[in-house]
Amino acid sequence: MATEIERKFLVRGTGWRTDTGIRIIQGYLNRDSKPIVRVRLAGARSFISIKSTTIGATRAEFEYEIPACDVEHLLKFCGGPLIEKVRYTVTYNGTTWEIDEFHGANAGLIIAEAELESEKQTFKRPPWLGADVTEDPRYFNSNLVACPYSSWREQQEI
Repeated sequence: MATEIERKFLVRGTGWRTDTGIRIIQGYLNRDSKPIVRVRLAGARSFISIKSTTIGATRAEFEYEIPACDVEHLLKFCGGPLIEKVRYTVTYNGTTWEIDEFHGANAGLIIAEAELESEKQTFKRPPWLGADVTEDPRYFNSNLVACPYSSWREQQEI
């Protein structure tokens, strides 16, 4: 079984920004029950992923590359807005960070993720790393479909 151990953080400033990122479009065929099934176009590659319930920072994950034309058709079956983002990869002090700058309904949200060997693994925090949101379900991509970041700001203005 494949296991994903991932920590998520908000991002501050632009010190992380690189010149190259990969455009990602993804949707969820099933996000209301477990497992979650996601399809993704990531640059020139495309994938289907199956993910279990997250416990702490850990969950089972199975990801397979599939033809882009299949993903383009499957995205039409996905409910809610699609997740649109650009992913940047930055290595800081030996830890690889995937930084997602969201667009569309989630514009303004930037999240950094690090995949770890264990939940207890330590790492040096980059200066642009903000609050730990690993266990806050609002920041799960599958939940950003149902309740996009733009709606959070609208709720705060009421």
